[in-house]
Amino acid sequence: MINGKAIKFGNNIDTDVILPGPYLVHTDPYELAKHAMAGLDPEFPQKAAEGVIVVGAKNFGCGSSREQAPIALKFAGVKCVLAESFARIFYRNSITIGLPVLVCAGVSSKVNEGDELVVDLQNGKVENKTNGAVLQATKLPEFIMEILDDGGLIAHLKRSIGTNE
Repeated sequence: MINGKAIKFGNNIDTDVILPGPYLVHTDPYELAKHAMAGLDPEFPQKAAEGVIVVGAKNFGCGSSREQAPIALKFAGVKCVLAESFARIFYRNSITIGLPVLVCAGVSSKVNEGDELVVDLQNGKVENKTNGAVLQATKLPEFIMEILDDGGLIAHLKRSIGTNE
């Protein structure tokens, strides 16, 4: 189960606002996190630090294929991203780095900024504790759940082949 307050964004949130280009020079994930959502909300890292759930509308993560965008979100304190739809490459990059992302129809109209959410990744259930709404997200396949449980694809592969390097 994932618990957290919602931070809400709209349609077409692209990777250029999730992590603007000038910050791509950084390789440390914690440095990237300091600039998460800098294109929309410079205070986002402070808001996310205690652990939040990002809620988007349609086409979240569109734009360039920079994997630094989901890394910045994850290390800023984002526990999960819920959206009506995702750009394909952002979705894949998020799973690869161990950031849960769920397609959830109706989420942008049933969640307000600051609402308390509980996300059951195993079953795809999203509960808004603030207003009582219960939504069904697309359930993640078992192999994706394994990748997320292991903390991302690299950690999953290392575990699968039995190395701790």
